[in-house]
Amino acid sequence: MTVLIGFVSDEMYVAIADAQIEFVPAGGDTSLDVRSRASGAVWADLPPGNYTVTIAKPGFGRKTTAVEIGAGTEPVQFRLLSDESLLGYVWPKYARAGQTGELRLHVNEPFQVSLWRYGWQKEKVCDIGWFEAFAPGGDMQTIPDGDIVASGVDWNHARFAFPPDLDLRTVTAPDRTGLYYFHVNTRSGRFTSFPWVVAPAVPTNRIAVLAANLCWNAYNDWGGRSNYVAASRLPGRPSVNVTQESPWFRPTGAVWWTAAAYAPLSFDRPEPINAIGESDDIGDPITRTGTEHVAPGEWRLLGWLEQQGYPFDLYAESQLDEGVLDLGAYDVLILNCHPEYWTTSMYDRVKTWVQDSGGKLLYLGGNGINCSVDIDGSAMTVQNMDLSDWLPSRSYVGEGALMPSRFGLRHELESNLLGVGMTLTGMGTGAPYSVVAPDDPVFAGTGLARSDQFGHGFLAMRCPGGASGHETDKRDAGTPPGTRLLAAGLNEDGGGAEFVTYSTASGGLVYSVGSINWPTSVVVDSAVAAITRNMLDICLGTTP
Repeated sequence: MTVLIGFVSDEMYVAIADAQIEFVPAGGDTSLDVRSRASGAVWADLPPGNYTVTIAKPGFGRKTTAVEIGAGTEPVQFRLLSDESLLGYVWPKYARAGQTGELRLHVNEPFQVSLWRYGWQKEKVCDIGWFEAFAPGGDMQTIPDGDIVASGVDWNHARFAFPPDLDLRTVTAPDRTGLYYFHVNTRSGRFTSFPWVVAPAVPTNRIAVLAANLCWNAYNDWGGRSNYVAASRLPGRPSVNVTQESPWFRPTGAVWWTAAAYAPLSFDRPEPINAIGESDDIGDPITRTGTEHVAPGEWRLLGWLEQQGYPFDLYAESQLDEGVLDLGAYDVLILNCHPEYWTTSMYDRVKTWVQDSGGKLLYLGGNGINCSVDIDGSAMTVQNMDLSDWLPSRSYVGEGALMPSRFGLRHELESNLLGVGMTLTGMGTGAPYSVVAPDDPVFAGTGLARSDQFGHGFLAMRCPGGASGHETDKRDAGTPPGTRLLAAGLNEDGGGAEFVTYSTASGGLVYSVGSINWPTSVVVDSAVAAITRNMLDICLGTTP
């Protein structure tokens, strides 16, 4: 009897039709050749047992895999990796100076790799070398079957009879902390890049900045899932036409956050969302949708800090969770564009530092710490909770815009630390701010008076209009007593970011701008730059 064996799909979980599939049973005395159908489905008349399966399709890497077929087994998700994909990442994706990372690359032609530091300028650190495989397709990888977002891909190791020379692909992290990028140039002229967060071997400067690698992972849909695409699990069958029947199109990620549990999101996979073009400059508008709030957006603030003479130590959020980042060694901690996903231990550690140890926190982004995650080895599980009760009233204005804080549902409202929390009002818009408290020291030397506007300049073209934009935060029930409103965004329907500050009895101080757009505006808007300098000088105690 012919039964459904499984489906064939590519790395983005889109169905592959007419793939040739050979099933060889244990013992190898015969084989069955079948083709995948238009839906990617593989139907065959196979007795239960263990099989070696070989899959071939022009334009995709051939591979051999092993499956068990029997009554009650789930359909197998056979996954193929496209030949033309130019992909890479370093593993781990963060390091301390002097530690090593392994280059994991999928390239179908000879290529060169170089390492660059991204500050106010892109600075070439070194050439890693040219790579040209002797065997056909030797620098091409394969991917495992099933949900590769949950499992990760473990390139260079899994599914290799003869792994590549890892000595040539092992790089030592430079002594200087910062955001680094590997550049990959192919012989035919193609290019890609991917980041490496390098922390200092020991604390060096007074300012620590967090790179939001947990948020990068949550938004990384490579593999066919993210926290915004099929958040809870891989669908039972791949997409044929994503506009007709797929999880790719939705008004917000929240419509998928209705499950009791969510499948893991592995860090061990390429992260194309963070690629930066070879000719991109720090002052260029950010036009590739989805990159403005991850590493390409964060680069703008890091480069600006360097250009303005504020030395900093950069850490990945994972290094805060692991305890590598010693908050006691720093006066100031800066959160960049969009630190949406944190572990509860990260939150508690920072809150204690601010409340009890006089720590100074600059939250220069929007929609921060809105959801908790649990990290287990090379993957994280997002605790989105079940928002089913709220979804029927979901709206961009009024009470329906008060999306429940997923972090608050599990731990406590993030506004207890940040002073503000995200609402849907203002989402997807951009506008300048209006001054509310011109007497506050953050406005010193700016010449701004009450109701004056600032923040007209912006680089984030996804939500143009000003420094208050993309996703914006406002005061709520968790906001600490005594929090002062400094300025408010002029976004439509009252959706502007609320720029606030509060202090603690220990001498701690928090400034929160409440907007994802702020860090990219600092490069091109003189008032945003001046206000950010004032915040830094106040926290560092270097004001005139």
